[in-house]
Amino acid sequence: MSSSYFASSLLLPSPVFPALKYSNFPTSSPFPHISMLKIKRLLLSGTRWSFCHCDKVSRTFPYPYSHSPSRFLPFSVVARRKVHSLKELAMAEKMVKSTGKSHKYTNRLAAEHSPYLLQHAHNPVDWYPWGEEAFEEARRRDVPIFLSIGYSTCHWCHVMEVESFEDEEVARLLNEFFVSIKVDREERPDVDKVYMTYVQAIYGGGGWPLSVFLSPDLKPLMGGTYFPPDDKYGRPGFKTVLRKVKEAWDTRRDELISSGAFAIEQLSEALSVTADFNKLPVELPQKALNSCAKQLAKSYDPVYGGFGSAPKFPRPVEIQLMLYQFKKLEESGKLAESKDALKMVLFSLQSMARGGLHDHVGGGFHRYSVDECWHVPHFEKMLYDQGQLANVYLDAFSITKDVYYSSVARDILDYIRRDMIGPEGEIFSAEDADSAECEGAPQKKEGAFYIWTSKEVEDIVGEQAVLFKNHYYIKPTGNCDLSRRSDPHNEFKGKNVLIERKNPSELSSKFGMPVQNYLEILGICRKKLFDVRSRRPRPHLDDKVIVSWNGLAISSFARASKTLKGDLQLTNYNFPVVGCESEEYIETAEKAALFIKRHLYNEQTRRLRRSYRKGPSKAPGFLDDYAFLISGLLDLYEFGGGVNWLLWSIELQESQDELFLDREGGGYYNTPGEDPSVLLRVKEDHDGAEPSGNSISLINLVRLASIVAGTRSDRYRQNAEHLLGVFRTRLTDTGMAMPLMCCAADMLYVPSRKQVVLVGCNKSSDEFRNMLAASHDSYNPNKTVIHIDPTNAEEMRFWEEHNSNIALMAKNNYAPDKVVALICQNFTCSPPITDPLSLKSLLAKRPHSSSLT
Repeated sequence: MSSSYFASSLLLPSPVFPALKYSNFPTSSPFPHISMLKIKRLLLSGTRWSFCHCDKVSRTFPYPYSHSPSRFLPFSVVARRKVHSLKELAMAEKMVKSTGKSHKYTNRLAAEHSPYLLQHAHNPVDWYPWGEEAFEEARRRDVPIFLSIGYSTCHWCHVMEVESFEDEEVARLLNEFFVSIKVDREERPDVDKVYMTYVQAIYGGGGWPLSVFLSPDLKPLMGGTYFPPDDKYGRPGFKTVLRKVKEAWDTRRDELISSGAFAIEQLSEALSVTADFNKLPVELPQKALNSCAKQLAKSYDPVYGGFGSAPKFPRPVEIQLMLYQFKKLEESGKLAESKDALKMVLFSLQSMARGGLHDHVGGGFHRYSVDECWHVPHFEKMLYDQGQLANVYLDAFSITKDVYYSSVARDILDYIRRDMIGPEGEIFSAEDADSAECEGAPQKKEGAFYIWTSKEVEDIVGEQAVLFKNHYYIKPTGNCDLSRRSDPHNEFKGKNVLIERKNPSELSSKFGMPVQNYLEILGICRKKLFDVRSRRPRPHLDDKVIVSWNGLAISSFARASKTLKGDLQLTNYNFPVVGCESEEYIETAEKAALFIKRHLYNEQTRRLRRSYRKGPSKAPGFLDDYAFLISGLLDLYEFGGGVNWLLWSIELQESQDELFLDREGGGYYNTPGEDPSVLLRVKEDHDGAEPSGNSISLINLVRLASIVAGTRSDRYRQNAEHLLGVFRTRLTDTGMAMPLMCCAADMLYVPSRKQVVLVGCNKSSDEFRNMLAASHDSYNPNKTVIHIDPTNAEEMRFWEEHNSNIALMAKNNYAPDKVVALICQNFTCSPPITDPLSLKSLLAKRPHSSSLT
């Protein structure tokens, strides 16, 4: 893969390189280029950093950045630089290792479970995992720590391993001068957050691999991202960096240590945000929502869809906000504005699904597109993308009833079920972008598993090759020519990334056949390609099970079970969509939730562990794990799961409040604060590739407050209001950085949340499932669905304890041979409804035209 030279020394403070024409470090202040004012401005500015869990942005960007700097960086640190030749980068590709290969070196990482750490278990570097053994060794030897943070599907992490960590000379320098620690950022997001925040605040950017030098007491001394091994283009390579850091440690240690301590002190103070108002002005949530929607609309790409310019990330939280705004505008009678908002969303979703960002052959979505037309992606697949994207396509289907969107949602979910699920229903984390082109190939290449030559397609598809190639813009010379950004260094010359550029109805007419027949042929051809592709060397699968990401997937599977009920009557799906009964999806959700409860939850302490691979990880659950899982469990209950899932979500919320809630200052910290090696506790609010734990927590509190009653409900609302008080300034000034929190704030201040209460026995019956599907038929984020069986003693005990009004409604409206629905709002309930169509109709009415009595 082609890339530019990475100016990592840009991220190093000047005292390390006085001989390399960097300005000398002033001695009057330990850290003159960092101040409280600067840090606060950066951390609270509207240009909030957005690291989207990928190591690079584009083949045209100069170093492994994970987002578009123009949108989220406080200032641009991206400058065009000379690029490597393909020959220079070929040696940096990860070598394919056979499972039976003997190893010259084995270090402590061989005893770890993390796939990322295991990838480095046979480096000559004497790696330690994060922990007291490594810290004690650094103190004993009185040497600094070299901390390297990445994840198993990070392309540039692989490159730096091959170039540097497998190099014996680099290993000698690391082993002699430092104690080297390797961290999987997906296992230890708390550690990553500390040092990424430091690098972001001091140097204006960051990415993975993250390379930071620490004192033995873990204070950061200096840092960067990817370092090439040798000096080039007048910039220091990794070997030079190591020698210069060693020299600085020996000659200017006190200065470095005081700088690191000062940086952490300043960051800690800047990040210690507390609520200045317990309750926001009533008008603020609506203003924040409108402001964020307007800013997104300004960044909308009317030609290719999406928000912002290349490289393009799907960022589902933006889609969620625009859909939420659409609903608000529609309810207020602003139909023209609501249609505009919906049009932007639908065109963006269509463009993403038709582009190469979408894996047309195997299903699911890649991480992001390097060009503006969603064509050539970074081929990594992440679970957190799949879960969120499935949900927004489900929302689009709920609004439009267009099976195009249900097909894409099924495509994503069926990909997860086919390729990402373990034997007990656990859902794995990610698939790498890189793989070998063939068995025994000496190197891996990005996208090798997913791209095709025209000749390959002709040989595989046979007589339908003309139709298939026309549909997916497949050419003998390759098709990565739609944008100058798509393939600027001709890496994919002669190769094709499938993309749909024309409407199937237009093309089916050209080939003189009905649309359905045309789509069936495409499905048959895709299956042929899939079968051949399955025999290629697969990209690395990160089979780590992360609680938070499973929570996102549980939500989408649960919602699909009722949102898609009956869609098989509207269309015939084609491969890679399986076309299963929608109820199978809730079984997938329940298995995933049960795996977490069995393997990652302690019933006695009511605490979660972060992840699982051959056993639970050492790391505790973090805020995202609790919040995202609670959200998934609430969806699992509301879309047909048992009351046991609702009970567990309440237990988890209690644990979350105990571990993370700032009871005096408001909001939730990202860590429990029990590990002294983690130097910062942060109240995260940025909704990026994943939503923030505080945004999801706010929505959870609103939902829980509408389900339970009494003092518990009041406490949920009070915590929600206090949380919003913490982020009042951010909501007012920079709502675009937190679109989901803008929605959540509005949810909290909706005058009265709508409740649908279903009463009936035999929840597995078609009658009950049809009524539950009708309850979820229309898109309404400000709705809670409660279902109760009055003949079930366990359910009745739960409701009598948590909301006696629901128990009473169940008793008063029970009919042995019917399922009864009640729609309640503003302390008023509708007459009983027993027909799914009537229930759909009443829920679909706009507020000004509906009546519950």
